[in-house]
Amino acid sequence: MKLSPRLPALLLAALVVTACAPQTSDNTSSDKDEKTGTLRVWLFQEVGNKPKEKVVDSVVADFRKAHKDTKVEVEYIPVETRAQRVKAAFNDPASAPDLMEYGNTDTAGYVKDGGLLDVTREFGAWNESKDTDPTAKTSVTVDGKIYGSPFYVGVRALYYRTDVFEELGLRVPRTMAELASTAREIRAAKPDLYGLVVGGAYTYGAMPFIWANGGELATGKGGSYASAIDSAAAQKGIKAYTSLFGDDNCPAAKCAGMGGNDTITAFAAGKAGMAIGGDFSHTAVEAGKVKGKYAVAPLPGVAAGSIAPAFAGGNNIGVLKSTSHRTLAVDLMERLTSKKTQASMFDAMGFLPTFGDVRRDVAARQPYVKPFAQTLAAGTKFVPASPAWAQIDSSLVLPTMFQSVISGKASVGVASRGAARKMDAAFGSAG
Repeated sequence: MKLSPRLPALLLAALVVTACAPQTSDNTSSDKDEKTGTLRVWLFQEVGNKPKEKVVDSVVADFRKAHKDTKVEVEYIPVETRAQRVKAAFNDPASAPDLMEYGNTDTAGYVKDGGLLDVTREFGAWNESKDTDPTAKTSVTVDGKIYGSPFYVGVRALYYRTDVFEELGLRVPRTMAELASTAREIRAAKPDLYGLVVGGAYTYGAMPFIWANGGELATGKGGSYASAIDSAAAQKGIKAYTSLFGDDNCPAAKCAGMGGNDTITAFAAGKAGMAIGGDFSHTAVEAGKVKGKYAVAPLPGVAAGSIAPAFAGGNNIGVLKSTSHRTLAVDLMERLTSKKTQASMFDAMGFLPTFGDVRRDVAARQPYVKPFAQTLAAGTKFVPASPAWAQIDSSLVLPTMFQSVISGKASVGVASRGAARKMDAAFGSAG
């Protein structure tokens, strides 16, 4: 799940906060497949939810025309309290919805708890699924089986001040080394600005540095993972990111505690020359002091001309295992995540489509989407498909690691080995 202004609890902890997957006591699958009745749907309540409601209402209206003896009840639930609601639904199927929206980092945990229905067969037979972004498809996949349909995706890129770059005669960084040197050049010329504003609690802003340097968060599959955060390549990425915290760019005293939203807030307020922000940050930046004075480019990788792998955040929609309306629920899931609906959701909310062809279409209409589409096309990464990730994320294992290095309390080697031990303990307890 990404952290964003639209999903306050999320994307967004930064898109980055992820609620722990609920532990359940009874997850029996319904053997009923009723073709009439009432479908209950839970979707996330957004900031400024009316445009989303309008799109959903249109989808539901078309669905009801196709299924005249069926009613649909849609409830918009707060993101902040979703963990409790979902836990209750998994424990009491009678109170559970038939389908729901959920953050893509929650997939593995919800599957382990037996809450989501395996829709591999239906998803494979759906003619639109072949165009789903591979990383988005990964976010609904556990042990080779599909447990939902991607709803939207979110990635981050480099926001930069065009007026500052023009005044100082700077060019857009082509490598991570140039990114660091450009940041320090901005700071030296304009001490009132952060060169590149970064955050010690901005996990998803730091991950591209690890991945671009050849590191991984963990290795493994099929529910069995081992931390790789202390590998030589990962340590190189950690060093590259934490080296940006200092008086010559983003002072540790001010930046060590920042999360993703904090960095975008600083950039939008005109306090930074550059920032790493998502497609979902566009509205906030447009509403800030830098409106008309910024542009966006893909975050550069290590080699010139390369793009650093970004975390593919976003949300999915899945059918609950307890539904007694399997066929109807799957049909509505596909309608809610279809190409037509995703295009409408982009227009209404700015949600980036998970279909490559639809993304190209919206990028042609809205130029600001292009660098994010390029980032997705270059290849994105996802967190380990393990129920342990929610625990690792909520326990702030990675931010604690970054901050211990930034503060000088631990070396990169010591801090990363400590984080690896915590991650392995979580993976082990997840089974």
